[in-house]
Amino acid sequence: MQTTLSLKLSPAEADDDTVIRKYIAGALGKNEAAISGFYKLKQSIDARSSKQVWMNLQLHVFIDEPFQKREWVPVYFKDVSLARSKVIVVGAGPAGLFAALKLIEKGIQPIILERGKDVRARRRDLAALNKEGIVNPESNYCFGEGGAGTYSDGKLYTRSSKRGDINRILSILCQFGAEENILFESHPHIGTNKLPLIITAIREKIIECGGKFLFEKKLTNFILKDNRFVSAITADGDSIPADAAIIATGHSARDIFFLFKEKQLDISAKPFALGVRIEHPQSLIDTIQYHCAIRDKHLPPASYGLVEQVNDRGIFSFCMCPGGIIAPAATHPGELVVNGWSPSKRNNPYANSGMVVEVALADALSYFSKKGKNTQTTNVHENDPLALLYFQQSIEQACYIAGGGLLRAPAQRMVDFCEQKSSNDLPDCSYLPGIEASDLQTVLPGFIHQCLQKGLIAFGKKMKGYYTNEAVVVATESRTSSPVRIPRDPISLAHSQVSNLYPCGEGAGYAGGIISAAMDGERVAQMIAENICKI
Repeated sequence: MQTTLSLKLSPAEADDDTVIRKYIAGALGKNEAAISGFYKLKQSIDARSSKQVWMNLQLHVFIDEPFQKREWVPVYFKDVSLARSKVIVVGAGPAGLFAALKLIEKGIQPIILERGKDVRARRRDLAALNKEGIVNPESNYCFGEGGAGTYSDGKLYTRSSKRGDINRILSILCQFGAEENILFESHPHIGTNKLPLIITAIREKIIECGGKFLFEKKLTNFILKDNRFVSAITADGDSIPADAAIIATGHSARDIFFLFKEKQLDISAKPFALGVRIEHPQSLIDTIQYHCAIRDKHLPPASYGLVEQVNDRGIFSFCMCPGGIIAPAATHPGELVVNGWSPSKRNNPYANSGMVVEVALADALSYFSKKGKNTQTTNVHENDPLALLYFQQSIEQACYIAGGGLLRAPAQRMVDFCEQKSSNDLPDCSYLPGIEASDLQTVLPGFIHQCLQKGLIAFGKKMKGYYTNEAVVVATESRTSSPVRIPRDPISLAHSQVSNLYPCGEGAGYAGGIISAAMDGERVAQMIAENICKI
């Protein structure tokens, strides 16, 4: 017999299969010998009680019959080396990679154009970024094999369950080497140290099946004829024809947005969020969340999620990284962007999170009107689809100047930030290029600074101990999502003006993380396969 059972155990009990078996037998009224095995369907932490942290488990149990390991059927990928249909995939992030895998599954040859480098070569550019402040515009935390997620954490949690099959995406990741705990943990996470191996395995499978993977191949133009895509033009002058093209270039590929505007193809300004990254000692977050002096060794480093309405505007935590590191995520010299990541063990002594404020088109227009004439922003107006992009870029440039160059980040202690006091010194920080004591209200737009001030004080009331000068506020977290949307037909998923050009993933404004981007990539590839069959 097989059955499903829920248990509520202490962290130590939930970490011991022998103890779990004992509780299963007691709950089912069976002898322990009758329990032939079990595996976890779901696992989550319940830290609401101030007296005890609990682990909620949902188990699949085998009773008086042979135990069978968790079943997930690997996806079969065809040989497409001689396929008649070819589709260009621009970008090798999660949207592009999963689109390519789905195309192969459907018998179509993908040709992946990636402006950056493979995961191994990319590491050298990240080292130069962290140690020397040198930004390679084509190879950084945002650009390169695997996209922005490869070296910024590999978080797999998403609420986008209606956009596709989350379990399918997780299973495919397991097929390429991810650990099976991502299938049952409530907030699955791979870790920056492990994700590159998985990305490499996916690339090797694509090539093995006859797909083409072209690195340092930047799209600079594409040829259209009769409102249809004909071929892609790359920076080195190559013209690559295909039956269709998927634009999966991520939220930071500004040149793609400029290209669409130049070709008079529809794009629009999209609201996004901008703010700072906040870092606490991880031990402090553990104490707050787990109500303890020292974290139980059976518990992972604690995380948090916070949201508040301030001045009719949302302020919320974003991409929280327990046991993590703040990283420089700029994609162009003279700009400063910070992001966060964690290794698989989440064993660094700091906890960091983005803390961001909603930004609308009206905010950008107001900002530029107050700023006055500027060579880059004089012509920004309400009908400019790149207005929010220019706003984002302007803040990043201001932060670079405030930090003094070489990607040093302007920073302030949290209470000082809220009370508008100078920080005479700063706490230790994981950000390798270094932080510079600054008055952040001279860097951030007034509405952002004011919302963050009020929001952080409110968060301190929700999480006793969160509001402290032990925490440091680092500017700026600005790449939360794309500030531009590339519209597509809701039925065909193709661009509103080009019938075989498919905007996809975060850069087009249709995803917000690894899983949602992967699902969107699959969805677009499935639609392309159906449309090609009709031709």
